[in-house]
Parts: sequence; structure tokens; C-alpha cells
Amino acid sequence: MSSPTLPAARSVALAARRPDDRRTPVVEIVVPVHNEQAALPGSIRRLHDHLSDGFPFGWRIVVANNASTDATADVARALADDLDGVALLDLPEKGRGRALRAAWSRSDADVLCYMDVDLSTDLAALLPLVAPLVSGHSDLAIGTRLGRGANVVRGPKREFISRAYNQILRLSLHARFTDAQCGFKAIRRDVAGRLLPQVQDQAWFFDTELLVLAQRDGLRIHEVPVDWVDDPDSRVDIVRTATDDLKGVARLLMGAPMARFVAIGVVSTLAYALLFLLLHPGLGAAAANAVALAVTAVANTQANRRFSFRVRGREGLVRHHAQGAAVFVLTLLLTSGALAALHAVDRTPGHVVELVVLVAASVLATVSRYVALRFWVFAHPAAERASLEIGGPAPASAASPALAPERPGR
Repeated sequence: MSSPTLPAARSVALAARRPDDRRTPVVEIVVPVHNEQAALPGSIRRLHDHLSDGFPFGWRIVVANNASTDATADVARALADDLDGVALLDLPEKGRGRALRAAWSRSDADVLCYMDVDLSTDLAALLPLVAPLVSGHSDLAIGTRLGRGANVVRGPKREFISRAYNQILRLSLHARFTDAQCGFKAIRRDVAGRLLPQVQDQAWFFDTELLVLAQRDGLRIHEVPVDWVDDPDSRVDIVRTATDDLKGVARLLMGAPMARFVAIGVVSTLAYALLFLLLHPGLGAAAANAVALAVTAVANTQANRRFSFRVRGREGLVRHHAQGAAVFVLTLLLTSGALAALHAVDRTPGHVVELVVLVAASVLATVSRYVALRFWVFAHPAAERASLEIGGPAPASAASPALAPERPGR
């Protein structure tokens, strides 16, 4: 049996199937590796044995070798020669995220998984991980070492770092998943096709970014508590990885709805100030304030609809602007009240003084505007927002891969 790699320059090995069985596997498990010649044979054989021993869906194992400088590629090629259902993806550049992107982008399987080569996670969790994706119940699935029911053996240092990192994600990015970095995840291929073009990171932050984007798109993330034993031979540079992760968090934070809302608010305020100054000589302060607010309120609602809350299309458009008009009335009352208070103190304030007071009042109204937009005007469930944006997910029956079990390893 020849090695299932292609002769093209360090390219991908696709299916490793027997000639009499051409069916596409339901599940593909990617094992990304870098300089793992010692650990690779035992791990792949153990995974292969587990899948061969009654795993109910057709499967394929892909060893994604990313720029190893030892004999990892040769070891993986020998395993692919020896074991049915094992293939090699040989990549010239390093990075776990890069390896997963390459493997998942080429795969024809319905459900795409990955696990770390040390197999720290008990393989008994693999079927509970993929089953909700095969059935169409969920879009992604992750193993969690921090959820209720997980059984974890690791040192206090790594435990503290893991918990601290995930707490940072909850506080900064409002993450609802419990464990971003557990090397045990699965995703439906159609969902991967939607998310991968949006993910920028090519290394360890890839997992976190994928999950945050999935959550923002309203996708369903299933969590599986796992039994997990720390690998004492782990060579991950914790300090560098933590630093890169924090940079990634900052990047995602800048793209969060609140950041986009603030940016739109700044532009709206500048437009309002310009309109007010242009209209004031002919209309007076009160009327100029009302007209400038009305014009910018419409543009503000539309911009927040499109960019802050990711709602597209005509569905709900009239309702959103009608509710935005109600928010405008609240802002008008606040600014008009501030203007009246100023005139009570000084009957002839200058245009600039009036503008400063009005802008200050509108800034105070910004918090109320965000709350109203977030929890009233655009208070659709996240899934509905995603549906409006991309046309909606396929029905479960259409999105689900075939449930009939196939012969293992094909």
C-alpha cells in the first residue's frame, strides 16, 4: 500500500481508503504536530484502535505536520502506509491554527475534529463530542476541563493560568463557553466554511478566535466535560502563548459591538455638531438641535444596525427605525432639557457654549441609547441576527450528515 500523500510540493494527503470502499467519512480527526516523532506512533495507533473498536461513524485520521525539523513527517508517512484510514498533511509553515485551517479547508468529511497529539483527553469523550454535530443539534463542540463533571489532573500553575485566561475571556469578550484552549474540538464542515475566512490567528489563539466568532454569529456550541491528564512533556512556551493570547483578546475586543458602537457614536456626534452650527443661525438653538438630532439619529440607527449588531436585509427594518425614533425622543428630551437649563442661567449664551452643553448631554444619553439599542431595538436572539445576516442556517435535517453507521476507518 503506497503512502497516501500527494507528490505536489509538501501538499495534502486526502483519503486513505481501501479500493473497494469509496465512501466519504462522516468524521475526520486532525492531529496537528510539530517535532513529535517520539510521541506520534503511540498516539496515532491508540487513536486508530479506539476508532476501529466500534466507533459508529465512518472516520479518517489526518496527521497535520506543520514544519517539523525532525523525523515527524517520515514517521507519519509510515503510519499512513501501515494503517487504513490514516493520512498525512505535510505543511511548510509552523502554527497549530494554520495546520487546522489547511486540513479543515481541504476535508470532505461532514464533521471536522482535532485533538492534541499527547491525547491528554480521554478518548471516551470523542463520541459525545461529535454526536451533536452529526445529528445537527449543534454547530461546534468543545471539550471542557473547567465545566461541571470534568476530571482534570494537572499542576497548580497550569490550572491557575487556564482559569485566569478563561475568566479574562468572560469579562472582556463576554464568552459563554468555559474552556477556550482545550485541545479537543469539533465543528461541522459547513460551519467551518463560514468561520475560517474570518479567523485571523494562525497559532494558539486560533481556538479562542473561532469560538468567539461562533458565539457572535449565534452558533450553537456544545460542551463536553472531559477527563484530562496533563502531559508533563509539554513544550508549549506558556509566557509567549499567554502574551499572544492577550494580544488576540485585545484585537477581538476592538471588533466587539461596544467598540463599533462607540466609533459610530463619535462620527454621529461630529455630524450632529456640524449640522447644529450650520442650522443655528436660521432656526435657533432648539430647532437646530431637534433637526440635527433627527437627521443623525436615522443614520446612527442604520449604522448600528449594520455594523454594531450585524443585522442586514429588510426584515425588521421599519420596526428598528421606529424604535430608534423612540430612542431619539429620549435624547431630544435630555438635550432640550439641558439647553433650557443653560438658558435659565444665561439668556444669551454663545453658539459654542450651547453646543458644548448639548454634546455633553448627548454623551450622557449615549449610555441610554446603547442599552436601548442592545436590549430593545436589536434584542433578537443571536441566532436570529445571524439568520438575518447570512440568510439563516439550513434546517437540521438538511444540515445533518447521514446518521447510518459506516464501517470503521473508511
